Amino acid sequence: MPRSTQLSRTIRCLLVAGLASAPFHASAQDGAAAGVDATVLDAVRVSGSYSRSLDRAVDLKRDNVGFSDSIVATDVVDFPEQNLAEALQRMPGVTIERNKGLGTAVNVRGLPSEYTHVSINDLATASGSGGRDVEFDIFASEIIQQVTVQKSPTAALEEGGIAGSVQISTARPFDYSERKLVFAAEGAHNSISGETDPKVSFLASDTWGDWGALVSFSRATRTNRTDSNSGINFRPSSRFLGASGTRGEQAEAVLERDTGVVVDDRSDADETNLIVFQDKVGDRVHLNDQDKWGATASLQYKPGNRFSLTFDAMVGGYDTTEDEYDAAAYSASSRSTFETIHEYDDTTLAEHGIVVLRDVSYTATQHEFLSKERISENDYGQYSVALDWKDDSWNIDALLGYSGAEKRLDYANLKHVAYAPSRSRWTGTGGETIPSADPATIDMYDAPERYLFEAYETTLEQITDDKYAAQANARKTLDLGFFPALHAVQFGARHTDKSKERQRGALNIHGPGPGDTSWANTRTLADSELQSVDGLVPGGRYRARNLDWAQISNDYARGTFRYAGFVTPFQEGEYYRVDEEATSLYAMADFAFDLGAVPVSLNAGVRYVDTSVVSFGYHPIQNPDGTPGFTEDPVSQDGGYSNLLPSLNMTAELSEGLLLRAAASETLMRPALTDLAYKRTASWSSFRFTDGNPNLEPTLAEQWEVGVEKYLDNGGLLAASYFQKTIEGVVINALTGVVPDVAVYNANGTLNGYYDFDVYQPVNASGSYDVDGFELIAHLPLEVLHPALEGFGINANYTALSSSLAGESSLGIRTPMPGLAEKTYNLTLYYDSDRFDARVSYNHKGEYVEGLGYNMYPIWRDAYGQTDISIGYRLADNVKLSLKGINITDEATTGYTMDPSFPTMYELSGRRVSLGVRVDF
Repeated sequence: MPRSTQLSRTIRCLLVAGLASAPFHASAQDGAAAGVDATVLDAVRVSGSYSRSLDRAVDLKRDNVGFSDSIVATDVVDFPEQNLAEALQRMPGVTIERNKGLGTAVNVRGLPSEYTHVSINDLATASGSGGRDVEFDIFASEIIQQVTVQKSPTAALEEGGIAGSVQISTARPFDYSERKLVFAAEGAHNSISGETDPKVSFLASDTWGDWGALVSFSRATRTNRTDSNSGINFRPSSRFLGASGTRGEQAEAVLERDTGVVVDDRSDADETNLIVFQDKVGDRVHLNDQDKWGATASLQYKPGNRFSLTFDAMVGGYDTTEDEYDAAAYSASSRSTFETIHEYDDTTLAEHGIVVLRDVSYTATQHEFLSKERISENDYGQYSVALDWKDDSWNIDALLGYSGAEKRLDYANLKHVAYAPSRSRWTGTGGETIPSADPATIDMYDAPERYLFEAYETTLEQITDDKYAAQANARKTLDLGFFPALHAVQFGARHTDKSKERQRGALNIHGPGPGDTSWANTRTLADSELQSVDGLVPGGRYRARNLDWAQISNDYARGTFRYAGFVTPFQEGEYYRVDEEATSLYAMADFAFDLGAVPVSLNAGVRYVDTSVVSFGYHPIQNPDGTPGFTEDPVSQDGGYSNLLPSLNMTAELSEGLLLRAAASETLMRPALTDLAYKRTASWSSFRFTDGNPNLEPTLAEQWEVGVEKYLDNGGLLAASYFQKTIEGVVINALTGVVPDVAVYNANGTLNGYYDFDVYQPVNASGSYDVDGFELIAHLPLEVLHPALEGFGINANYTALSSSLAGESSLGIRTPMPGLAEKTYNLTLYYDSDRFDARVSYNHKGEYVEGLGYNMYPIWRDAYGQTDISIGYRLADNVKLSLKGINITDEATTGYTMDPSFPTMYELSGRRVSLGVRVDF
């Protein structure tokens, strides 16, 4: 197929079913002009298809100055997904983090989510997170028109993405030459909760003369239930062996009697940390109710092709209420010790010298019934004014914008506790607690009269995250006879002002009024209204195990235990604020020349960045009566740094459709705002202070990549690339000092003693680490193999990583960097015709370390693969019916500590099937 014909076919895909087209907004930052002929779009209604959206994404990749991948509206809206994170997971090198069946954060090339920079309409966005990462679950994907992941930066791009830069765009009215109105509705059913959730969205756009306006809106509710048998992590035996008196002596005697393991010095943690048992076994049911909405608006003045002035707005809200009903057995209670060790394992982890006590009876397990309620209210808004002007040689654009988010977190935990002997052990998928042989044992699931009220715990947190930005860019096209290779020069400036403020408070209820403690040790679980867990949440029986129990509902708890006039007060000692200003200047040049018969395009530039930080808050103290206090006046500290960041991107067309691409750059990721916060938190029982550090430097990366890309005549693509990143200044927590003779008081106000407190702070680690890997991409319309396969195709990608970044196990256990999955791949098989389309997609993320238990034992998340489907049928040219399925094979999320025979997680979130319709008027 001639290239011109293919390009026309690609452009026609932009008006897709659902939220219409996927416009591509170009600016001077792109280093090249790009756009779409709106008159072509008018000829197409709801005839967009997945294969055409892939063609468009392929063209965007080919025309981009560096390494990148894109998705457009067909792929965002048409594919089964629950939010923007899930829409991105099929892009090469992109994986997502899941929480109870929902995609929440985006990882690019295996690096943590905070290493990814996110912008919307060229404005870095805020989401209320304490770090640099963006919580993608708050964004409704239906209002998004195009996403590009830029993996090799240019000097014009805002700094901040070591992993990559996610650039999101929304629609504008002059992307269309006539009135557009699109409506979509959907109902989705969850297999565990049994609930059916609605979702509606629309887009309306019109132009009149030099003016145009566009609005879009999406609203969705989601009820998701997750059943899990989890929380079975390792606990070092120093918990018991290090105890004074009979508890420690009995632990040592039982250990030697039942296992033959002799402890030389039970006070030596280096020895006892190598003998481990189950920390906590829990059965949990989560019910997550979500209400999400998002809207965009764009008002555009465009008197011609040379000038436009655009106001863009994006607002939304994401409110969730999560009920968690938890029946747990805390083996390592402060009253307990070993009674009988029924089974132990000294072979599985022998290479680390670790002995695992697999099956143990304990003298006084702390059995807990916990009714937890988490209410989260998130509101975000983004507003910008963009100016674009060009003549025959100049292209100038400018932007003024604001991005902000507010988050309010209301948490409550109703806790009832029963101390009694019991037996805990690992099972094939998790763990279980059963009665022991001790006559005083209980059936923890059926003894409500034995559970005493301990507390109704409440915390309240409010976070405000604001960012203001101003930028200007100018690009000059050149035609110099003495230097014909210099095609254009570009320069610009940007200033951002970012602020994060956190307020937090906690207050526990112990009785029916302020200061009343009469419920403690008198009120039992049986004194409250109990419901079977199968009736507390929709969906029936508990699926993680053949088990049932009764608990107190969160509605009953809130109405009963919160006395009249109760509020959770903010505490000044928990307050902090971080202000950050960054000013950057850049210059770059575009070159075009031939090396023999090979056309070469090259972009080279440098960016200078100057950043200043000021942070303040209150430092906590302990009052003489044992209650926590804080310094009378806030304390503050300044910080700052400056960096010079070069970049180089090059493309050579070796032959028709065969590109060699190469890139090299230096980029940075600023420290998390929570790490910069000049605050001190105290752990009085651990004799430890934790400080923020406004003097943190950014994490820097030197990176390069080289690859080949073959663009086929039928719109297909085959690509392979190798990349490497050398990262230095990684932020870690380290011991930075000691505060001697700190007074510590007991709860009754008596002096416990004077102790030296260790001070830990986030610091930039010395040395550097390497991350390298390769990506393979294949988009193949199968008609190239045989005409009978017209409409069929394959879209696949594979990413493999290796890294010298390691987890910091204090036992010296070598682990990969937490969050780094070494292998990920996506495979989509599709069929498109005029009336019918179908897709099956498999998304796989390899196993990775989720964290380090007690800073010692690596906790792994198992490899996870999910199969999704989408089927569409056009009832008419402007009406499409769709059937979608998410996780249709009902995969469980699982994990383990160090070895799969020690499972820590078995979590079921079910499958989700939806039926929807879209209409284009």
